[in-house]
Amino acid sequence: MDERVTEPDDVGQDSVRQRLAAWQARADQLAADTEAMSSQFEQLRVTKTDPAGMAEVVVDSGGALVGLTLTREIERAAPSVVASTIMSTIQAAKAELAERAQGILAETLGTESPVARAVAAQVSERMGVVRSADEQQDRPRRRTDEDEDNEMRVFGRVDD
Repeated sequence: MDERVTEPDDVGQDSVRQRLAAWQARADQLAADTEAMSSQFEQLRVTKTDPAGMAEVVVDSGGALVGLTLTREIERAAPSVVASTIMSTIQAAKAELAERAQGILAETLGTESPVARAVAAQVSERMGVVRSADEQQDRPRRRTDEDEDNEMRVFGRVDD
């Protein structure tokens, strides 16, 4: 075994101990920060209402829909409008959830941490949020005849 590493009288030994202690402190801090981040993520929920006031959705930290409230405003809209409004409101809630998660990451792990960047990418991907240099926008899908067929099956009638 190398005497320089095991010999307590060696001047380098103190330096090694200091570096190990500093590394251990950083690892302990990262573990504490990660625990705090995880706890905040678990409690995260987002409630979003569409601009027309037809629907209010609640998504949990995993992006799952856990609440849906519809108002009488839906009575004035075609079923396809109601459905697309609900879906777009869910997507808006997920996008806000991803933003809030980014804030939690910045507060707990910082913005330059490789761990924070990896978690942020996973959260954005899970929420279906596209992040790129150009910040690509979701484009509305063109309506097809198949959409109308699906509406008839879902709602059980054809609107005049």
